[in-house]
Amino acid sequence: MAELTTGTWNYDATHSEVGFTVRHAGITKVRGSFSQVEAELTIAENIAESTVEATVGMDSVSTGNADRDGHLRGADFFDAENHPEMIFTSTSFELDGQDLTIAGNLTIKGETRPVTFTGEFTGAVVDAFGATRAGASVTTTISRKDFGITWNAAVEAGGVLVSDKVVINLDVAFIAPES
Repeated sequence: MAELTTGTWNYDATHSEVGFTVRHAGITKVRGSFSQVEAELTIAENIAESTVEATVGMDSVSTGNADRDGHLRGADFFDAENHPEMIFTSTSFELDGQDLTIAGNLTIKGETRPVTFTGEFTGAVVDAFGATRAGASVTTTISRKDFGITWNAAVEAGGVLVSDKVVINLDVAFIAPES
């Protein structure tokens, strides 16, 4: 395994996914992802002082259904016209073997709340082209109501169309700074 060298690592969009999962009508899950993501991982000498900053373009949401994607971009959900970005800024970084915990502030639709991503540091390797890459797979669960996303509809059998709880899934890769 390659080392996590100090410096600013760049987000590898072609080998990463920023997505979410939400329960629909109480019986199934809908998954979506965002294609416009910019992020930097800064590895410090003391790993606990490392930071992550990320910006996601809300217009880039894709669930595989154009009508649903349009609704998500609209005022009922993300209001992407007035709030074009989701932003995450880390406040703490813990790496214990493969266990990764990153806490920080998440801003969606103008509301900022603390969140904690937990999961796995999947390693660092030197690829076939000589670039050093590091990866992680982490998740957090948020209440969409905490971010002012309250639209819903009643389901005839009881319950609501869209659950309040949303799981944010990150399977991400970063490329090390060139020495």
